[in-house]
Amino acid sequence: MAILAVNGAVLSCVPFGAAPSTLIVLPTRLANASSMPIATIMDYAPMVNVPSFGMCMSLANPTVAAATAAASGVLTPMPCIPATAAPWVPGSPTVMVGNLPALNNTSKLMCTWGGVIQINVPGQVMTMVP
Repeated sequence: MAILAVNGAVLSCVPFGAAPSTLIVLPTRLANASSMPIATIMDYAPMVNVPSFGMCMSLANPTVAAATAAASGVLTPMPCIPATAAPWVPGSPTVMVGNLPALNNTSKLMCTWGGVIQINVPGQVMTMVP
């Protein structure tokens, strides 16, 4: 069984993010686990729900590509601004929070620049979901 993800879950962008980040779940829902708002698959908005991962090292990111070209081909990381355009997958389709599937620690989020955002620490460990 998976573990329910909540506000404060620790995220990483593999393999292009330089530092971990923390999931932000806005307190708009009345559902909590371990006194924290439960995340859903729709908590994917860049810089609202998914903050920066420090520096980005993906050449698919236009700012990294431009900086690398200016440095004669030497990879030059640039500040990360997540580019998430679709919800987390797959979530927990049998556990609904406000008519949306709950987010669990096995869910993934794709970044337009090629990284895969994953949940390293779900923010709580008491509530399991199928």
